[in-house]
Amino acid sequence: MTFRPERLKSARLMNGFSLQDLADKIEITISKQALNKYEKGEVTPDAKMIEILANALLVKETFFYRQPKVNLGEIKFRKLQDLSVKDSNIITEKTKDILERYLEIEEILKISKPFSNPISEHLIKDEHDIETAVEILRDKWQIGSNAIGNVIELFEDHDIKVIEVESGDSFDGCQTMVNGEIPVIVLNNSKLKSLDRKRFTALHELGHLMLNIDPLNNDKQKERFCNRFAGAMLLHKNSAIKEVGEKRSKLSLPELGSLKQQYGISIQAIAYRLKDLNIITASYFRQFMFFMNMMNIRIEEPYPYLGRESSGRFVQLLFRAIAENHINYNTAAELSDYSVNELRTKFVS
Repeated sequence: MTFRPERLKSARLMNGFSLQDLADKIEITISKQALNKYEKGEVTPDAKMIEILANALLVKETFFYRQPKVNLGEIKFRKLQDLSVKDSNIITEKTKDILERYLEIEEILKISKPFSNPISEHLIKDEHDIETAVEILRDKWQIGSNAIGNVIELFEDHDIKVIEVESGDSFDGCQTMVNGEIPVIVLNNSKLKSLDRKRFTALHELGHLMLNIDPLNNDKQKERFCNRFAGAMLLHKNSAIKEVGEKRSKLSLPELGSLKQQYGISIQAIAYRLKDLNIITASYFRQFMFFMNMMNIRIEEPYPYLGRESSGRFVQLLFRAIAENHINYNTAAELSDYSVNELRTKFVS
């Protein structure tokens, strides 16, 4: 096996370490200059040093030897431009690592297929165009007007990769097209404390990925369009009318709480959605939001949504590859966060 110096740099950036930070983390005495030579490939660390580096950087020793079969090139996230270089590097390198492994297992199983955007030709000029785009997408994805159970699984069923990270309070989510063809959405679980917020953020970022918004619209308008898109995906117009009626002069908190638990959309987002659909007036909407402020329930809403927002697809593909003898336990361990013994135990059970 060949030590790959670029993997050392990637692991260091994933941990948010400078060369000096890494030198300080290692218990034995080593200079940042020596570490820099390792990263540049000028010097190859011995087996003992590789073990020390792996422990310091919380990766397996095999991480430094694995050559990705998929070239991802440079990954750029629009929203990360406002973050520190350190935070941006953490998110980018974590995304690259997870995505490389995911695409590699798909390549091994020969199941990868190109992403298709059913609404790419639909130009978005105003809010009504958003509703039409949602109708097209829900039809193509065979959702109809039904509630969406698991947003992340829905994305992955349609070839959109979702990466979950922990990254302070810097951002909620971001998205990009890797190599111009692989859609990736990153969600920051440190910021997205509630599942309804996580679902809305994921769909907001999907809007940025898929909506063909007229370039004459400014960034603020684009954000509004993506918010409306997320609300419409979570609570379809027909469902909203069925649940609350075509016109309402008042709403009750328990009523909206029940809708929140059924559709996985926050009470505030429901209120926005009903205003957008003219089911409630803009004046009553302001009164309702004022009430939520007075009750101090805008940050932590009542009636928590208790659904599931995660995906087991990567692990399922991993065990499929083992079962079909495409890979052995050692290769599976390299591609996953499990040890060989953990994989054997899980596979037998």
